[in-house]
Amino acid sequence: MYARALTPFVAEVERMRPAQAEVLDAHTHLGLDEDGRSLTPPQLLSMLDDAGARRACVFPLHDPERHPAYRVPNDRVLEWARDSDHRLVPFCRLDPAEGPLAESERCLEAGARGIKLHPRAQDFDFDGREMDDVFALAESARVPILIHAGRGLPPLAEGLVALAMRHPQAVLILAHGAICDQGILTSRLADHGRVLYDISCFFPLDVIELFARVPAERIVFASDPPYGRPAPTLYLALRVARQTGLDEAATRGLLGGTMSMLLDEGELPASAPPRRGPAITLSGRLARVYGYASLVGPALFGGVPEQASAMLDMAVAATRDPDPGEDAEALEAIGSALAAAGTLMQEEDGMRAAIDLVYRSTARAATEVPDSG
Repeated sequence: MYARALTPFVAEVERMRPAQAEVLDAHTHLGLDEDGRSLTPPQLLSMLDDAGARRACVFPLHDPERHPAYRVPNDRVLEWARDSDHRLVPFCRLDPAEGPLAESERCLEAGARGIKLHPRAQDFDFDGREMDDVFALAESARVPILIHAGRGLPPLAEGLVALAMRHPQAVLILAHGAICDQGILTSRLADHGRVLYDISCFFPLDVIELFARVPAERIVFASDPPYGRPAPTLYLALRVARQTGLDEAATRGLLGGTMSMLLDEGELPASAPPRRGPAITLSGRLARVYGYASLVGPALFGGVPEQASAMLDMAVAATRDPDPGEDAEALEAIGSALAAAGTLMQEEDGMRAAIDLVYRSTARAATEVPDSG
Protein backbone atom coordinates (compact mmCIF):
# COMPACT_ATOMS: atom_id res chain seq x y z
CA MET A 1 0.00 0.00 0.00
CA TYR A 2 2.79 2.41 0.92
CA ALA A 3 4.67 1.59 -2.28
CA ARG A 4 1.56 2.12 -4.44
CA ALA A 5 0.82 5.48 -2.83
CA LEU A 6 4.45 6.52 -3.25
CA THR A 7 4.65 5.65 -6.96
CA PRO A 8 3.55 9.00 -8.48
CA PHE A 9 5.89 10.93 -6.18
CA VAL A 10 8.86 8.74 -7.09
CA ALA A 11 8.03 9.14 -10.78
CA GLU A 12 8.04 12.92 -10.34
CA VAL A 13 11.50 12.83 -8.76
CA GLU A 14 12.83 10.86 -11.71
CA ARG A 15 11.41 13.45 -14.12
CA MET A 16 12.53 16.53 -12.20
CA ARG A 17 16.01 15.54 -11.03
CA PRO A 18 18.77 16.77 -13.37
CA ALA A 19 20.82 13.95 -14.84
CA GLN A 20 23.89 13.03 -12.79
CA ALA A 21 23.10 15.71 -10.19
CA GLU A 22 24.96 15.08 -6.95
CA VAL A 23 22.82 15.07 -3.83
CA LEU A 24 24.67 16.02 -0.64
CA ASP A 25 22.74 16.19 2.62
CA ALA A 26 24.12 19.08 4.66
CA HIS A 27 22.40 18.16 7.94
CA THR A 28 22.39 14.65 9.41
CA HIS A 29 23.04 13.13 12.83
CA LEU A 30 24.52 9.92 14.18
CA GLY A 31 24.50 8.24 17.56
CA LEU A 32 21.98 8.50 20.39
CA ASP A 33 19.84 11.40 21.59
CA GLU A 34 18.41 12.00 25.05
CA ASP A 35 14.94 12.02 23.46
CA GLY A 36 15.37 8.34 22.58
CA ARG A 37 16.07 8.79 18.87
CA SER A 38 19.14 7.12 17.43
CA LEU A 39 20.79 6.53 14.08
CA THR A 40 23.62 4.22 13.05
CA PRO A 41 25.96 4.69 10.08
CA PRO A 42 24.39 1.78 8.12
CA GLN A 43 20.92 3.24 8.67
CA LEU A 44 22.02 6.69 7.49
CA LEU A 45 23.81 5.29 4.46
CA SER A 46 20.68 3.32 3.55
CA MET A 47 18.63 6.54 3.72
CA LEU A 48 21.14 8.28 1.47
CA ASP A 49 20.97 5.39 -0.99
CA ASP A 50 17.16 5.65 -1.08
CA ALA A 51 17.53 9.26 -2.22
CA GLY A 52 20.43 8.61 -4.60
CA ALA A 53 22.65 10.76 -2.38
CA ARG A 54 26.38 10.17 -2.32
CA ARG A 55 27.49 12.18 0.73
CA ALA A 56 26.23 13.79 3.93
CA CYS A 57 27.58 16.08 6.62
CA VAL A 58 27.25 14.31 9.99
CA PHE A 59 27.47 15.32 13.64
CA PRO A 60 26.39 13.90 17.00
CA LEU A 61 22.90 13.95 18.40
CA HIS A 62 22.25 15.40 21.89
CA ASP A 63 24.08 12.43 23.32
CA PRO A 64 23.73 11.39 26.99
CA GLU A 65 27.52 10.88 27.00
CA ARG A 66 28.28 14.37 25.70
CA HIS A 67 30.11 15.56 28.83
CA PRO A 68 32.76 16.79 28.75
CA ALA A 69 32.69 18.97 25.64
CA TYR A 70 31.04 16.35 23.34
CA ARG A 71 34.41 14.62 23.17
CA VAL A 72 33.10 11.03 23.18
CA PRO A 73 30.33 11.46 20.56
CA ASN A 74 32.63 13.62 18.41
CA ASP A 75 35.22 10.86 18.39
CA ARG A 76 32.56 8.34 17.41
CA VAL A 77 31.45 10.47 14.46
CA LEU A 78 35.05 10.94 13.34
CA GLU A 79 35.59 7.18 13.40
CA TRP A 80 32.34 6.42 11.59
CA ALA A 81 33.26 8.95 8.91
CA ARG A 82 36.70 7.37 8.41
CA ASP A 83 34.99 4.01 7.83
CA SER A 84 32.41 5.34 5.36
CA ASP A 85 34.45 5.41 2.15
CA HIS A 86 34.29 9.24 2.15
CA ARG A 87 30.50 9.28 2.16
CA LEU A 88 30.16 10.86 5.62
CA VAL A 89 31.75 14.27 6.17
CA PRO A 90 32.30 14.78 9.93
CA PHE A 91 31.43 17.95 11.82
CA CYS A 92 32.20 18.34 15.52
CA ARG A 93 29.47 19.42 17.92
CA LEU A 94 30.33 21.94 20.62
CA ASP A 95 29.00 23.03 24.00
CA PRO A 96 29.94 26.70 24.60
CA ALA A 97 30.03 26.04 28.36
CA GLU A 98 32.68 23.30 28.06
CA GLY A 99 35.81 24.47 26.28
CA PRO A 100 34.45 24.87 22.77
CA LEU A 101 37.62 26.32 21.26
CA ALA A 102 39.85 23.53 22.53
CA GLU A 103 37.39 20.84 21.40
CA SER A 104 36.97 22.35 17.95
CA GLU A 105 40.74 22.63 17.51
CA ARG A 106 41.15 19.00 18.61
CA CYS A 107 38.47 17.75 16.24
CA LEU A 108 39.62 19.78 13.25
CA GLU A 109 43.11 18.38 13.70
CA ALA A 110 41.57 14.87 13.82
CA GLY A 111 39.71 15.37 10.52
CA ALA A 112 36.49 17.26 11.24
CA ARG A 113 35.37 19.37 8.29
CA GLY A 114 32.91 21.65 10.06
CA ILE A 115 31.31 22.71 13.36
CA LYS A 116 27.78 22.23 14.70
CA LEU A 117 26.15 24.55 17.27
CA HIS A 118 22.72 23.97 18.83
CA PRO A 119 21.63 26.99 20.90
CA ARG A 120 18.41 25.31 22.04
CA ALA A 121 19.90 22.02 23.23
CA GLN A 122 22.94 23.70 24.82
CA ASP A 123 20.91 26.72 26.01
CA PHE A 124 23.24 29.54 24.99
CA ASP A 125 23.17 32.80 23.09
CA PHE A 126 25.74 34.33 20.77
CA ASP A 127 26.99 37.15 22.99
CA GLY A 128 29.81 35.30 24.77
CA ARG A 129 33.53 35.61 24.04
CA GLU A 130 33.76 31.87 23.42
CA MET A 131 31.61 32.25 20.30
CA ASP A 132 33.91 34.92 18.88
CA ASP A 133 36.82 32.52 19.35
CA VAL A 134 34.99 29.67 17.58
CA PHE A 135 33.92 31.89 14.68
CA ALA A 136 37.50 33.18 14.32
CA LEU A 137 38.78 29.61 14.22
CA ALA A 138 36.23 28.69 11.55
CA GLU A 139 37.37 31.68 9.47
CA SER A 140 41.05 30.76 9.68
CA ALA A 141 40.44 27.03 9.14
CA ARG A 142 37.95 27.70 6.31
CA VAL A 143 35.32 25.35 7.71
CA PRO A 144 31.57 26.01 7.95
CA ILE A 145 29.53 26.37 11.14
CA LEU A 146 26.07 24.82 11.01
CA ILE A 147 23.69 26.40 13.53
CA HIS A 148 20.29 25.14 14.66
CA ALA A 149 17.89 27.96 13.76
CA GLY A 150 14.59 26.08 13.89
CA ARG A 151 11.83 25.71 16.43
CA GLY A 152 12.13 26.05 20.18
CA LEU A 153 14.32 29.15 20.27
CA PRO A 154 13.79 32.62 21.69
CA PRO A 155 14.61 35.49 19.33
CA LEU A 156 18.32 35.13 18.58
CA ALA A 157 18.78 37.21 15.48
CA GLU A 158 20.39 40.28 17.04
CA GLY A 159 23.27 38.48 18.73
CA LEU A 160 23.86 36.09 15.85
CA VAL A 161 23.83 38.86 13.25
CA ALA A 162 26.31 40.96 15.23
CA LEU A 163 28.62 37.97 15.66
CA ALA A 164 28.41 36.99 12.00
CA MET A 165 29.16 40.49 10.80
CA ARG A 166 32.27 40.59 12.99
CA HIS A 167 33.45 37.51 11.09
CA PRO A 168 32.69 38.19 7.41
CA GLN A 169 34.76 35.26 6.13
CA ALA A 170 33.04 32.66 8.32
CA VAL A 171 30.72 30.37 6.35
CA LEU A 172 27.50 29.81 8.28
CA ILE A 173 24.77 27.27 7.52
CA LEU A 174 21.55 28.31 9.24
CA ALA A 175 19.55 25.14 9.64
CA HIS A 176 15.82 24.62 9.14
CA GLY A 177 15.47 27.61 6.84
CA ALA A 178 16.28 29.91 9.79
CA ILE A 179 12.58 29.74 10.66
CA CYS A 180 13.16 30.91 14.23
CA ASP A 181 13.86 34.41 12.83
CA GLN A 182 13.74 33.98 9.05
CA GLY A 183 12.65 37.51 8.20
CA ILE A 184 15.25 39.25 10.36
CA LEU A 185 18.14 36.90 9.64
CA THR A 186 17.72 36.84 5.87
CA SER A 187 17.39 40.63 5.78
CA ARG A 188 20.17 41.55 8.20
CA LEU A 189 22.63 39.00 6.81
CA ALA A 190 21.96 39.76 3.14
CA ASP A 191 25.29 41.60 2.83
CA HIS A 192 27.37 38.96 4.59
CA GLY A 193 27.72 36.86 1.43
CA ARG A 194 28.81 33.62 3.12
CA VAL A 195 25.61 32.58 4.89
CA LEU A 196 23.80 29.46 3.66
CA TYR A 197 20.35 28.21 4.63
CA ASP A 198 19.42 24.55 4.72
CA ILE A 199 15.95 23.32 3.81
CA SER A 200 15.34 20.77 6.58
CA CYS A 201 11.86 22.16 7.24
CA PHE A 202 8.59 20.35 7.90
CA PHE A 203 6.40 23.00 6.26
CA PRO A 204 6.91 23.59 2.52
CA LEU A 205 5.87 27.24 2.72
CA ASP A 206 8.96 27.98 4.84
CA VAL A 207 11.15 26.72 1.99
CA ILE A 208 9.14 28.47 -0.72
CA GLU A 209 9.44 31.79 1.12
CA LEU A 210 13.17 31.29 1.57
CA PHE A 211 13.63 31.51 -2.19
CA ALA A 212 12.01 34.97 -2.13
CA ARG A 213 14.50 36.20 0.48
CA VAL A 214 17.78 34.45 -0.34
CA PRO A 215 19.70 33.72 -3.56
CA ALA A 216 19.21 30.14 -4.70
CA GLU A 217 23.00 29.75 -4.59
CA ARG A 218 22.83 30.20 -0.82
CA ILE A 219 20.20 27.51 -0.17
CA VAL A 220 21.31 23.89 0.32
CA PHE A 221 19.66 20.50 0.55
CA ALA A 222 19.32 18.99 4.04
CA SER A 223 16.91 16.55 5.67
CA ASP A 224 17.84 16.25 9.39
CA PRO A 225 17.88 12.44 9.97
CA PRO A 226 16.75 10.74 12.15
CA TYR A 227 13.97 13.34 12.39
CA GLY A 228 13.64 13.80 8.65
CA ARG A 229 14.52 11.64 5.65
CA PRO A 230 16.55 12.46 2.52
CA ALA A 231 14.14 10.91 -0.01
CA PRO A 232 10.98 12.89 0.86
CA THR A 233 13.03 16.06 1.34
CA LEU A 234 14.50 15.55 -2.13
CA TYR A 235 10.94 15.53 -3.46
CA LEU A 236 10.23 18.81 -1.67
CA ALA A 237 13.46 20.36 -2.99
CA LEU A 238 12.69 19.47 -6.59
CA ARG A 239 9.07 20.64 -6.36
CA VAL A 240 10.09 24.01 -4.93
CA ALA A 241 12.93 24.35 -7.44
CA ARG A 242 10.50 23.85 -10.30
CA GLN A 243 7.89 26.20 -8.87
CA THR A 244 10.58 28.85 -8.30
CA GLY A 245 11.77 28.52 -11.89
CA LEU A 246 15.32 27.39 -11.14
CA ASP A 247 17.30 26.34 -14.17
CA GLU A 248 19.23 23.07 -14.20
CA ALA A 249 22.47 24.65 -12.96
CA ALA A 250 20.77 26.30 -9.98
CA THR A 251 18.93 23.09 -9.16
CA ARG A 252 22.20 21.15 -9.20
CA GLY A 253 23.66 23.71 -6.82
CA LEU A 254 20.72 23.37 -4.46
CA LEU A 255 20.89 19.57 -4.37
CA GLY A 256 24.59 19.29 -3.72
CA GLY A 257 26.75 21.44 -5.95
CA THR A 258 27.05 24.36 -3.54
CA MET A 259 27.97 22.15 -0.58
CA SER A 260 30.41 20.14 -2.69
CA MET A 261 32.20 23.31 -3.74
CA LEU A 262 32.35 24.47 -0.14
CA LEU A 263 33.65 21.19 1.26
CA ASP A 264 36.02 20.29 -1.58
CA GLU A 265 37.33 23.72 -2.57
CA GLY A 266 36.54 25.97 0.37
CA GLU A 267 34.62 28.31 -1.93
CA LEU A 268 31.03 29.30 -2.66
CA PRO A 269 29.48 29.94 -6.09
CA ALA A 270 28.65 33.44 -7.23
CA SER A 271 25.09 34.38 -6.37
CA ALA A 272 22.24 36.03 -8.24
CA PRO A 273 19.29 37.91 -6.73
CA PRO A 274 16.47 35.84 -5.18
CA ARG A 275 14.46 34.07 -7.88
CA ARG A 276 10.94 34.53 -6.51
CA GLY A 277 8.67 37.44 -5.83
CA PRO A 278 6.90 38.02 -2.51
CA ALA A 279 3.61 36.33 -3.40
CA ILE A 280 2.76 32.63 -3.27
CA THR A 281 -0.08 31.49 -5.52
CA LEU A 282 -1.98 28.35 -4.48
CA SER A 283 -4.87 26.50 -6.02
CA GLY A 284 -7.89 27.00 -3.79
CA ARG A 285 -8.67 23.28 -3.79
CA LEU A 286 -5.13 22.31 -2.91
CA ALA A 287 -4.82 25.10 -0.35
CA ARG A 288 -7.63 23.43 1.61
CA VAL A 289 -5.85 20.10 1.40
CA TYR A 290 -2.59 21.71 2.49
CA GLY A 291 -4.22 23.47 5.44
CA TYR A 292 -5.63 20.29 6.95
CA ALA A 293 -2.72 18.00 6.04
CA SER A 294 -0.16 20.40 7.50
CA LEU A 295 -1.77 19.96 10.93
CA VAL A 296 -1.33 16.18 10.96
CA GLY A 297 2.39 16.11 11.76
CA PRO A 298 2.26 18.62 14.64
CA ALA A 299 -0.60 16.67 16.20
CA LEU A 300 1.35 13.43 15.96
CA PHE A 301 4.52 15.00 17.35
CA GLY A 302 2.46 16.59 20.12
CA GLY A 303 1.07 13.23 21.19
CA VAL A 304 -2.52 13.89 20.08
CA PRO A 305 -3.21 11.06 17.59
CA GLU A 306 -6.98 11.64 17.63
CA GLN A 307 -6.45 15.20 16.39
CA ALA A 308 -4.02 13.96 13.75
CA SER A 309 -6.60 11.46 12.47
CA ALA A 310 -9.32 14.10 12.42
CA MET A 311 -7.19 16.51 10.39
CA LEU A 312 -6.13 13.72 8.05
CA ASP A 313 -9.77 12.80 7.46
CA MET A 314 -10.52 16.43 6.59
CA ALA A 315 -7.58 16.57 4.19
CA VAL A 316 -8.78 13.39 2.44
CA ALA A 317 -12.28 14.85 2.22
CA ALA A 318 -10.89 17.98 0.60
CA THR A 319 -9.35 15.87 -2.19
CA ARG A 320 -12.78 14.47 -3.15
CA ASP A 321 -14.02 16.97 -5.71
CA PRO A 322 -16.45 16.21 -8.59
CA ASP A 323 -15.14 19.25 -10.44
CA PRO A 324 -11.36 19.12 -9.90
CA GLY A 325 -10.39 21.15 -12.94
CA GLU A 326 -6.64 21.30 -13.55
CA ASP A 327 -6.03 19.85 -10.08
CA ALA A 328 -7.44 16.42 -10.93
CA GLU A 329 -4.12 14.56 -11.13
CA ALA A 330 -2.73 16.19 -8.01
CA LEU A 331 -5.91 15.59 -6.01
CA GLU A 332 -5.95 11.94 -7.02
CA ALA A 333 -2.32 11.33 -6.08
CA ILE A 334 -2.61 13.25 -2.82
CA GLY A 335 -5.92 11.64 -1.93
CA SER A 336 -4.50 8.15 -2.41
CA ALA A 337 -1.39 9.02 -0.40
CA LEU A 338 -3.34 10.52 2.49
CA ALA A 339 -5.80 7.63 2.59
CA ALA A 340 -2.88 5.21 2.76
CA ALA A 341 -1.32 7.34 5.50
CA GLY A 342 -4.53 7.04 7.53
CA THR A 343 -4.34 3.25 7.38
CA LEU A 344 -0.62 3.19 8.13
CA MET A 345 -1.08 5.38 11.21
CA GLN A 346 -3.11 2.59 12.77
CA GLU A 347 -0.37 0.01 12.25
CA GLU A 348 2.36 -0.60 14.80
CA ASP A 349 5.24 0.09 12.44
CA GLY A 350 3.46 2.39 10.01
CA MET A 351 3.97 5.83 11.52
CA ARG A 352 7.14 6.76 9.65
CA ALA A 353 5.65 5.73 6.30
CA ALA A 354 2.48 7.69 7.12
CA ILE A 355 4.45 10.84 7.91
CA ASP A 356 6.42 10.41 4.67
CA LEU A 357 3.21 10.34 2.62
CA VAL A 358 1.72 13.32 4.46
CA TYR A 359 4.95 15.30 3.95
CA ARG A 360 5.05 14.61 0.22
CA SER A 361 1.36 15.44 -0.08
CA THR A 362 1.78 18.85 1.54
CA ALA A 363 4.79 19.52 -0.67
CA ARG A 364 2.80 18.84 -3.80
CA ALA A 365 -0.27 20.77 -2.63
CA ALA A 366 1.87 23.83 -1.83
CA THR A 367 3.77 23.81 -5.14
CA GLU A 368 1.31 22.59 -7.76
CA VAL A 369 0.44 26.00 -9.21
CA PRO A 370 3.42 27.95 -10.59
CA ASP A 371 4.15 31.06 -8.57
CA SER A 372 3.09 34.25 -10.33
CA GLY A 373 5.00 36.51 -7.94
